[in-house]
Amino acid sequence: VHLVESGGGSVQAGGSLRLSCSAPGYTFNDYAMAWFRQAPGKERELVARIGSSGITTNYADAVKGRFTISRDNAKNLVILQMNSLQLEDTAVYYCNAIYGNGATALGWGQGTQVTVSS
Repeated sequence: VHLVESGGGSVQAGGSLRLSCSAPGYTFNDYAMAWFRQAPGKERELVARIGSSGITTNYADAVKGRFTISRDNAKNLVILQMNSLQLEDTAVYYCNAIYGNGATALGWGQGTQVTVSS
C-alpha cells in the first residue's frame, strides 16, 4: 500500500494550507485515519485522528482550534485543513491508518513538507 500525501508548501505565519492523503488502489474506509508530523530533530507525533465514519475526531493540544481533519470515504481521501499556521508547525506531515490502540496499520509514505516562516 502506497500512501500519498500532498498539499504542503511554504507559507507565512498566520496562513493556511490544506493537506490531502490518498492510497491509490487501496481503500482505507474501514480504518480510523490520522495525520502525524515530524519536525527536524524531533520524533514523529500525532496531530489529529478521525474515526472510520468521520464522526469522531481528536487533536493534539498544539493544533486544537486551528487544524481540522476530515475524510471523504467516497473519494478515499483524508484532509487536514491547517489555519493560523505557526512557526512551530513546520514539519513533514504524514498520514496513516491506525488501529484502536493507536498503532499504525500501514507503511509510511514520503510525507509532505510544511514550512512556516515569519
